[in-house]
Amino acid sequence: MKYKIEHTAPALDAFANLRAQAKWQNPDDKILKVSIENSLFWVTVYDTDKLIGTGRIIGDGAMYFYIQDVIVAPSYQSKGIGHSVMTHIENYLSSTCSNGATIALLSAHGKESFYTQYGYVKRDGDGLGLGMCKFISKK
Repeated sequence: MKYKIEHTAPALDAFANLRAQAKWQNPDDKILKVSIENSLFWVTVYDTDKLIGTGRIIGDGAMYFYIQDVIVAPSYQSKGIGHSVMTHIENYLSSTCSNGATIALLSAHGKESFYTQYGYVKRDGDGLGLGMCKFISKK
């Protein structure tokens, strides 16, 4: 089956729905809208008009780039869609990044091998450290 691939941001409701299908929490619509709009690059995949996959780049557009929201709807997984998303992301990065730029991502547990095929390395704590993150919760 052939899917439509675009380099445009998804509609807010379609993106929120895809994130929910992946069992990811959604922030308030206002925050999600700003996040969508502030991305450097988007890959969106559609089956007719239904959003079934995404991936995006965030960062400063010069030194640091971060791969975020690589999501494929559960019923469409294992069909090469994630690979297509990453191929478009890698093409963008290879044409945009300067020598010495850093590209990072956080992989879901157990999905690291998906990213190693594109040259990403799992940080084992030696040299670069393990990496860290912080989640903000305001209630």
